[in-house]
Amino acid sequence: MGRNTIILLFITICLFNCNSTKKEQTSEGDYSDVNIVGAMKHVMWKGELGSSIQLDTLSNKNGLYGLGPESFLKGELLINDGKSYVSKVTSDSTMHVEQTFHASAPFFVYANVYEWVHLKLNPDIKSIKDLESYIDEKTKQYKRPFAFKLTGTVSKANIHIQNLPEGTQVSSPDEAHQGQVNYNLKNEVVDIIGFFSTEHKGVFTHHDSFLHMHLITKNADKMGHLDDMIIEDMKLYLPIK
Repeated sequence: MGRNTIILLFITICLFNCNSTKKEQTSEGDYSDVNIVGAMKHVMWKGELGSSIQLDTLSNKNGLYGLGPESFLKGELLINDGKSYVSKVTSDSTMHVEQTFHASAPFFVYANVYEWVHLKLNPDIKSIKDLESYIDEKTKQYKRPFAFKLTGTVSKANIHIQNLPEGTQVSSPDEAHQGQVNYNLKNEVVDIIGFFSTEHKGVFTHHDSFLHMHLITKNADKMGHLDDMIIEDMKLYLPIK
């Protein structure tokens, strides 16, 4: 075997190894616009409750949006335009919301959005299901998944905060939701940050929804995972692609 042949073979092997390494490092959560860490199904069914991401490691906070539960299901997390919030249960009717990046999550979805186009929602769009259908129809040409937001007034909303008892072992959704506290809101001005995908059920959306949304009130004294709402008057913001 000649020297040139050996060199060519060596280069070929190196290129093959580099490509293989790149493929191994690319997970189903790698997207150009949306970053996904961990998976809801691994938390619910495998009990992977510990930290998959520390929020203070997110360096680009310009136009940053994100959501997920706090590690060990001790609260809810929301990043709204570069500001990070953690909500925790204090009683069946009260909560504490703190603005801080010193928090971690077992799964988390986030994106940087710098420009939005806004649409005023029609009066007949009232529920989460109405909203899901509307967003799906309006974004057939969008690169998915994507972040979105809503601002305005809800006449009613139901949010929850995870509050798993210390040391609880989790191997099912029922076990994961032990300690969860629900809060009912009425006539509140809010921001809602959400992520839409038709392909990520069990990853960052529940098995029966294309949406995952967290709500925060205008004065930031209430925040949690949005389960239900009746929309009063809201604008929908979609990212400009």
